[in-house]
Amino acid sequence: MALDDDISLLARQPLLSLMERDALRLVAFAAESRILRAGDVLFRIGEPSDGAVLIISGAVALNSQEDGQPADEIVGPGALIGEMALFTSVARPVTAIAREPTQVMRLSRSVMRRVLAESPASAEAVATAIGDRLRGFVGQLTAVQDMLAAIDRSS
Repeated sequence: MALDDDISLLARQPLLSLMERDALRLVAFAAESRILRAGDVLFRIGEPSDGAVLIISGAVALNSQEDGQPADEIVGPGALIGEMALFTSVARPVTAIAREPTQVMRLSRSVMRRVLAESPASAEAVATAIGDRLRGFVGQLTAVQDMLAAIDRSS
């Protein structure tokens, strides 16, 4: 795949689309492309994260339980798995297994940090978007808390 194609794929991601093209070029250039066979494990639940994975082609099953049950979710081309792992270390919340031959692009946190350090405008745009998401999440949690409090008062 050509570098410009990789940049276009990255630019389709809502958070990454906020980055300057030159910053995306650096991320794409440093990304590792990999082809998985059906059944290959990308990562397991609880493992430490080192970045995100963009699905180029194929399908990946995501499962939050290792109990043999069907996957919680199946993601395909264009899905970015582990977006927050690009910015901070978190334990993987799911196990990701290729369901068919699948091409992925691995994006490392260390590269993302270097790119954002060299691109202040991109870093600011990403930080603002993450802050907006967090404020929205807190608003949703507050609404749920208020709803639960109302239910408790009516009981």
